[in-house]
Amino acid sequence: MSLTPRFHVPIFLPLIIILLLPLITIEASDSTPLHQVLRNHGLPAGLFPEGVKSYKLDQNGALEVHLGHPCLVHYETAVFFDSVVKANLSFGQLKVFKGMSREELFLWLPVKDIIVTDPSNGLIVIDIGFAFKHLAFSRFDDPPTCINPSGQGLALKIGGRKGGFSDQ
Repeated sequence: MSLTPRFHVPIFLPLIIILLLPLITIEASDSTPLHQVLRNHGLPAGLFPEGVKSYKLDQNGALEVHLGHPCLVHYETAVFFDSVVKANLSFGQLKVFKGMSREELFLWLPVKDIIVTDPSNGLIVIDIGFAFKHLAFSRFDDPPTCINPSGQGLALKIGGRKGGFSDQ
């Protein structure tokens, strides 16, 4: 009679671990603050406003940022964020934006891409479709304060500025 313990690892256990490993990686990225994820990708921390509720970043770089409500901020001009903003994140780039508009000459234009072409020159390029804006990287060091346009988002996006903005 043998007293050797018999422990058998089910054959499917390694397969389950391999299948769950990508999910564990995604959850780990969600625990990292968004501003740190942006820095790790060569971007400034203040590209999104204060008060980000949550974000998701998948293995392909698809980034989805949840703000909780539409948001108006001011960099060198007014920028409007929808309550959910999506983009493709890669090193030095946020491309194919959805949910972010920038005021240019009294018009609200969607932001297409944000690119850091050369980190040593200290510039960030914002593509608004028909033009490129070159802004100082340092302008985006800190997340700006979010102003909730309290239901005026549609008027803002089409260029109307009726009334003031509230901080609610």
